[in-house]
Amino acid sequence: MFFVQTGVQSLINTGDQCVGILLNVKIYVLICFSACITADGFRDEEDCMELLNSYIALVDDYLYSNFLIALLLLCGVVFTVLTRFVQFRLFFDVFRIIFERKSEKHGVSSFQALMVSTASRVGSGNIVGVSAAICMGGFGAVPWMWAIALVGMASAFAETVLAQIFKRKSEKGAYGGPAYYIEHVSKGRFLPLLFVFSLISTFMVGFNMLASYNLQDSFSGFDFYNRETSPFYIGLIVTAVAGYVIIGGGHRIIKFTSLLVPLMGVIYIVVATVAVLKHIDFVPAMFSRMFREAMDFNAIFGGFAGSCVMYGIKRALYSNEAGMGSAPNAAACADVSHPVKQGLVQVFSVFIDTMIICTATALMCLSSEIEPSADLNGVPYVLMVAESAFGNFGNLIVASTITLFAFTSIIGNLFYVDKAFLYIFRGEPGKHFLLCYRLAATLIIMIGALLPSALLWNIADLTMGCMTIINVACILILSKYVMRALKDYQLQKRQGRDPVFKSRSIDLDCETDYWR
Repeated sequence: MFFVQTGVQSLINTGDQCVGILLNVKIYVLICFSACITADGFRDEEDCMELLNSYIALVDDYLYSNFLIALLLLCGVVFTVLTRFVQFRLFFDVFRIIFERKSEKHGVSSFQALMVSTASRVGSGNIVGVSAAICMGGFGAVPWMWAIALVGMASAFAETVLAQIFKRKSEKGAYGGPAYYIEHVSKGRFLPLLFVFSLISTFMVGFNMLASYNLQDSFSGFDFYNRETSPFYIGLIVTAVAGYVIIGGGHRIIKFTSLLVPLMGVIYIVVATVAVLKHIDFVPAMFSRMFREAMDFNAIFGGFAGSCVMYGIKRALYSNEAGMGSAPNAAACADVSHPVKQGLVQVFSVFIDTMIICTATALMCLSSEIEPSADLNGVPYVLMVAESAFGNFGNLIVASTITLFAFTSIIGNLFYVDKAFLYIFRGEPGKHFLLCYRLAATLIIMIGALLPSALLWNIADLTMGCMTIINVACILILSKYVMRALKDYQLQKRQGRDPVFKSRSIDLDCETDYWR
């Protein structure tokens, strides 16, 4: 454990240098962007977008190739080994935990927290993200997506346990997230504030703009769709409906997503299963090619930035968010008797997202016998696949599914942003601030529908990469508390008791609002 923590501390020092580089590059990109506009006027706006996109893509490649992929794999493997494969050993405990009653009137049940985190995870990335990974990384991207999810379940378990341990109490119930345990690591507010601002830029800006674009682009297979005008009108409708839900605040978000997420997931899985069964003869050859390409190490290391490994891991992270530090913001609100309980619930959330829903998309696409290519990247590939399985009705199925997925993702994302502001203001922000923030969040949804997809993907990759590096490094440093909490949970279970957590059982070196 000492060697792990020492190694991670050096990674944090390296990560600080990386953050500095990222800040400098962002400034340089903005200077170049401004210079482009100043020199040639707004008539060259498209060229400026391409310039901005090229610089962000350059930073993305550097960040993922040199830091993020290694750190994600390290974290997942370390927690998988230390917990003795907790994501598999205790998996079935989840089905008892999610139906436990909450004890506080204003608390959030374990099931509700699961639905909010799943609403954010299960979004357009489960369809369009998987399609993009396959089109850009080939068939081999899918096994790597599975691999990062399986080890990522252990990372999701660890970050959720820590979020529960360090959660705070308010009149409206529990709240918390990675910012609170990052503050415990850094002994100050600079690093957690950097994480919180990265989270806000990721979910309020990067992810929500991308979800908005994917939602409007899903209608591109219909005759009425006009590339010049339809994105505006579809974006306007989405913005109006989302704005109505957003202004209602966090508890309306919880109720809304709790109702819609299960229905959304079941419908999509049924549709994908039917599509695979229509091409069942091609399935054996499909699996053979998937694993053959995934193990083609000459091709992988010959061009790592564009390899199946890179795209599989990038899109898995975008989809399941394991280790990113997002889901713990919802998980911390859950009213449970032991942090490990909610940790296991978040393992189940990653399983639903990647091993069920993303897999459904991947198998539906790859069994269709339609060859993926960069030209079909994203929605067009899924539309062609759906049309091959269901005819013209396929476009309607894809548009309806992406609309449901993207919209619930937009709403769930802003629940995380709400919780981030609790840390910045050390409590509930003022009503005027919240109104301005929610209006800005609504406007951003509209902007996302109008920007180019390549730029939106790269912005999302960059922002989620920054917050993931900070979070993963900190949960590795705090791994001793995760292990002690797990040991305490298992001990009480062996004694035939319903596990109840006390902070003294893990020798926590600080006071907490709960667990006394």
